[in-house]
Amino acid sequence: MSFMFNPYPYDDVSAVNTPVYAADQGDLLLEGTLQTARKLAREAESKLAGAQQVVLAIDGYATAPFEQLVRLMRRFLTCDTEVIDVSAWYKGADELTRQFAPYLPDDRKKDPPLLFGKLYKDGAKTYFDADKLSTAVARLEEKSFHGVVILYGCFAGLEQVRPSIDILAYIDVIPKNVVLRLKHGQHGNIGDAAPQRNYRGLMRRAYYCDLEASGEHRSELLQQGCLDYYITGNDQDHMQLLSWELLKKVCDALVRQPLRCKPVYNEGVWGGYYTKHLRNLPGDMKNCAWVFDLIPSEVSLLASIGSSLIDIPFYTFLRLTSKDLLGSYSIQQFGEYFSVRFNYDDTMHSSGNMSIQIHPGETFARKNFHELGGQDESYFVVDAGLGGKTYCGLKEGADADEFFNAVRKSEKEGVPVDYHTYVHAVPTKPGMQFMLPAGTIHSSGRNQLVLEIGSLTVGSYTFKLYDYNRKDLDGTLRPIHSEYGEQVLDRSRRTSWVQEHLIREPVLNDAPHNEQVLGEIDEMYFSLSLLTCEQEIQQDTQGKFHVLALVDGECVTVASEEHPQYSYEMNYLDIIVVPACVGAYKIINKGDHPVGVHKT
Repeated sequence: MSFMFNPYPYDDVSAVNTPVYAADQGDLLLEGTLQTARKLAREAESKLAGAQQVVLAIDGYATAPFEQLVRLMRRFLTCDTEVIDVSAWYKGADELTRQFAPYLPDDRKKDPPLLFGKLYKDGAKTYFDADKLSTAVARLEEKSFHGVVILYGCFAGLEQVRPSIDILAYIDVIPKNVVLRLKHGQHGNIGDAAPQRNYRGLMRRAYYCDLEASGEHRSELLQQGCLDYYITGNDQDHMQLLSWELLKKVCDALVRQPLRCKPVYNEGVWGGYYTKHLRNLPGDMKNCAWVFDLIPSEVSLLASIGSSLIDIPFYTFLRLTSKDLLGSYSIQQFGEYFSVRFNYDDTMHSSGNMSIQIHPGETFARKNFHELGGQDESYFVVDAGLGGKTYCGLKEGADADEFFNAVRKSEKEGVPVDYHTYVHAVPTKPGMQFMLPAGTIHSSGRNQLVLEIGSLTVGSYTFKLYDYNRKDLDGTLRPIHSEYGEQVLDRSRRTSWVQEHLIREPVLNDAPHNEQVLGEIDEMYFSLSLLTCEQEIQQDTQGKFHVLALVDGECVTVASEEHPQYSYEMNYLDIIVVPACVGAYKIINKGDHPVGVHKT
């Protein structure tokens, strides 16, 4: 399950990207829900002048705010209008619940709080009742209604319906807002009459079924160029409408230059205060445990277009630019997935460690969760305070069976576990790199800031083995997954093996610039290095995307060698993507002191 159970409702608008492209009079961007409704209504009526019936479909991602837009459109339409909510064509709520039950197993031995499931791969069409859908499509094809037909709702642009659609608009929603709407009971699962009270159950169904189907459907519409208009639905009172041509132009421009995503912040029971102070986060935040600077399924892209600022999901951008963004090598290996994820784990001056935890490998994740791959991780220590340490691997001679017996006793009776007896701990200092392939028991201890880099698994399959019998911020006991954890633990990864393979000394690269290789191991498919310079560093993507994090120093500019105007100015801790198509680029130090740039 994703970390995004509880994103903090704060928009960090510092990560603005300015696409460089040639504007023309045909570019259409309207600000406001009222203006969006008026434009669509007028477009429909203008088409009706030469036709008997015009079908205007408003499709959208899960939690899209359809009703307000449709209500306003009806005010502007002067012709006869029929409004159809396509949810009337869905299967009943109980039937959908039965349909998804095999993907949301009720096994409290393996998964006591029922967090995990299996990704549902059968798509949007299976939400519909076949008879209702065929009857509705036949009626649209007959064109028996004289006027404008407004179809709206999730999957309104379904493949079977599209031949009857004259205008297709899509309302998109950034991931953070999707979760907040579900959390606050503003929306339920697709096809439900009302939100269920069990928030974990609602989110589990959303992640494994609704968002999977919504994402695949959105990808189909984007990649096949089915849309006439794209609408940002992040604020139902201030939607923005872009023509399809402008959306494509903006994304095509953004992928030619280094870019930064809009971070998402999360409080946590072990959260610290380093990034909270550094980024001037709201004072009423309890702490900042996670900073999602680049978790592809959780973040969005802010783009400045004239005087407007649009905010689109990163995966919307990815689906329109995958070849240029990812490069052919990555696509051959992983398809159109962004194959790494980046966040900061902040335990600086916190009340305790992260949980003692473990993650599954590819075979386990595919079989049990239908994910594309397993969950490898790495920690780069950006800063550390007194007593900072990282837990990694089992101690030599530690009895793993004894450890799991203690874990299960703690889980049932609340008895503390002497985890120091079993888990190897390493005192940390800034610049240390830990590689944590799936199956390695680990934890980030209190009083450090860690740059966490992980593999492509979209959900967070963290099997907590011990969490100090803590309650979460909502007052519930933190979930433990000892059964899953015992299945995936690699018992051979102990002190000596860990020290030799997972915590290596940096190796200086032979290239003319100062590049130290921090982490390359056979068990993991990404390479980590540290670039240091006083003035300028030359780099080249050579057809593979790079991700850079400014982990030491104040400010650098990252710019294309061929087109210097394609650039981004990074501040301390910023994380940016250099798309594969950029090729040769340079990192220019804007300060008076040497800088350190972590490169993946």
